[in-house]
Amino acid sequence: MNLPNKLTIIRVLMIPLYLVFLLVDGIPYGKYIAGVIFTLAAVTDALDGYIARKNNLITNFGKFMDPLADKLLVCSALICFVASRQVPSWVAIVIIAREFIVSGFRLVASDNGVVLAAGWWGKIKTNVQIVMSVMLTVNLDIKFINILEVISVYLALALTVISMMDYLIKNYRLLLTKSNH
Repeated sequence: MNLPNKLTIIRVLMIPLYLVFLLVDGIPYGKYIAGVIFTLAAVTDALDGYIARKNNLITNFGKFMDPLADKLLVCSALICFVASRQVPSWVAIVIIAREFIVSGFRLVASDNGVVLAAGWWGKIKTNVQIVMSVMLTVNLDIKFINILEVISVYLALALTVISMMDYLIKNYRLLLTKSNH
């Protein structure tokens, strides 16, 4: 197993650790540790992709697990933020639905022999979601920071919709293509 795939597996294993520190009451500095874990998980995402591309270590396992690990991390955090009433459920549903739609679209593309790379809107969306997730995880409860948290939630929502529309508009012809199989 190559290094990028090991980093992806580490990211998946960090998710339950993140959830324990975020959700279990009574752990000293739990939310801060959870924030660090989430940040490290996000760093492994950037690092595994960079290493895989730079060293030509792209594998089918990585193509499948890397985006899945990202979705598990972000969706786990979103569900926790809904439970703690930091994010409205409808916002989480829109963000999670986008991930399902884009993943389904990628499956259709793959069935037609096309690999769809993430666009710039998607990359910006992901970075805003990471910042939002770390802020909501740490939840400093300072008025100015609380305002930034709310802004980050709705900015992530807007970028989620924009990136999905960009993705669909650029690639809608794939839905009209007959499958090769």
